[in-house]
Amino acid sequence: MRQQLSTMLDLQDSMNTKVNEQWRTQGFAWYRAIWVECAELLDHFGWKWWKKQAPDLAQVQLELIDIWHFGLSQLLVDEKSREALLEDLVQGLAGLGSAQGSEEQFRLAVEAFAGATLNTRKFSVEGFAALMNASGLDFESLYTGYVGKNVLNFFRQDHGYKDGSYKKLWSGREDNEHLVEAVAGLDANAPDFADALYKALAARYQQA
Repeated sequence: MRQQLSTMLDLQDSMNTKVNEQWRTQGFAWYRAIWVECAELLDHFGWKWWKKQAPDLAQVQLELIDIWHFGLSQLLVDEKSREALLEDLVQGLAGLGSAQGSEEQFRLAVEAFAGATLNTRKFSVEGFAALMNASGLDFESLYTGYVGKNVLNFFRQDHGYKDGSYKKLWSGREDNEHLVEAVAGLDANAPDFADALYKALAARYQQA
């Protein structure tokens, strides 16, 4: 777990640096991005009592992975040392695998997490772990999903996402679909997983 966490921290730092080389000192409102994602997450889970809704756990987990991007960014801004940060992450995720609660308990947990984020403008790893447990998102899935989305974001930036020249449809299918297939064909635990995934996406993009 520690090595995978270190990899994710490095990837997040690289992505943020690509967007803005001085990102750590810009005062970006990572906390705001987190609570907005929490609202989107609740919409996918369902909260409206006046209409029939069923939790879309796949989308909920994708929103959690997006929150993880912003959470890691906030932690990197606040970090005192890499080793201390890694230890905090390991300890914060120690409760993964706990029993899930009811649907209403999940909604309340999301609101508590969002509220704490707004009040402290910090990222609670323990609170995030509770949401992972409640949605059934395990660490391996978090890691694979995070690295995949991070690499795709990098790939988009490298191929004209900012100036509008990037083609999101490859051979008639969205890049997200190609991402899922590319990830399935690789060993997510390999040290060069991120690099191998980028190369796989590049090969598919060239054929589009």
